[in-house]
Amino acid sequence: MHIGIDGNPLATPKTGIGHYTFELARELAAARPDWEVELVAPVSVEPALAAGCGAAAAAGGRPANLRAVAAPTKVLRNRWWSFGLPLYAREAGLDLFHGTNYNVPVWGGRPSIVTFHDLSLLLHPETHPARLVSVMRRRLPVMIAAAARIITDSESVRREVRDHLKVPAEQIVAVPLAPRRVFRAASPPEMAEALARLGIAGDFVLYVGTVEPRKNLLTLVRAFDLLLRETTHRPRLVIAGGKGWLTDELFRFVEERGLSPHLTFTGYVSDEDLRALYTACRVCVYPSLYEGFGLPPLEAMACGAAVLASRIPVIEETCGGAARLVAPTDADAMARAIANLLADDAESAHLARAGVARAAEFTWARTARLTCEVYEAVLTDWREEREAARARG
Repeated sequence: MHIGIDGNPLATPKTGIGHYTFELARELAAARPDWEVELVAPVSVEPALAAGCGAAAAAGGRPANLRAVAAPTKVLRNRWWSFGLPLYAREAGLDLFHGTNYNVPVWGGRPSIVTFHDLSLLLHPETHPARLVSVMRRRLPVMIAAAARIITDSESVRREVRDHLKVPAEQIVAVPLAPRRVFRAASPPEMAEALARLGIAGDFVLYVGTVEPRKNLLTLVRAFDLLLRETTHRPRLVIAGGKGWLTDELFRFVEERGLSPHLTFTGYVSDEDLRALYTACRVCVYPSLYEGFGLPPLEAMACGAAVLASRIPVIEETCGGAARLVAPTDADAMARAIANLLADDAESAHLARAGVARAAEFTWARTARLTCEVYEAVLTDWREEREAARARG
């Protein structure tokens, strides 16, 4: 079987969808050495693929049947999805294409699968730039019509796609994600070196993720302000992640409350530094209002962190009782929960043990296996439909 996978998420520094794309492609190729697996993009993503496989050397490195393909559009360069990719898919003889970031080609004669990671642009449009919301509203119905199956990262999003986009349930399959292998407890020297380089000393509370409205950092910072003003705890709040959009209110609150001396914004950090932060933090807080899966809590658990997260359906599904949960909009409750975990070493240790066990239930090998099953079902249906059409004349 000849599989094409959208390589565009590897063309920029990897965030969640980039990691999903890489891990899925590598594990698919490793699990099915009889398949050809290509990461296809309009530009070369070979450097990102090589670097990722080099980092995964302990897990087998780069499978021989996995390659990156640059398939630029020779004309109409901004029409890669409409012209460049479908033409390449036809010329290369792809059996199936998997769009890992909401997009698939709309023509080409071969079946496609698309992954919808979440519906935040539709369900929480106020947390995104208006232009992106408008594009998604126009594009999602087209992708639904073009794709033979939709994969979601969780049952929660599967239900949302069914209910809000009116997609038949049998066309949607939930395939959970997993923490990457790099996320395991860091050694004391690794922690010390990373924390010294990042300028972090003493106890700290950690948030990991993009700085954007749906991550609910304003409530976290309000809770942290209450913690400093109403308790004797004096941890630092470390916010590890790139700056996103619509952040003015957050930074205005930080300035008005004089919190800057107590906060560290690291920006985007390497996996190694992130592993050290997860391992060293007193509490990892994930206050998001909405998620498609919620990888950072699982990554933190894999590193042995005590996790405090939002009580929303997808986080309950992902964390499975191994995290302390609070209402995402209740700053008072969040402050109390952080204070309790800072004061109660036994409870923190209990959460850490439960988290390690929970994170171990998720692997990229399982993600790849379940995705293979979707591919095979789609191709079986497609071949049967072709044979039926030929029989009808």
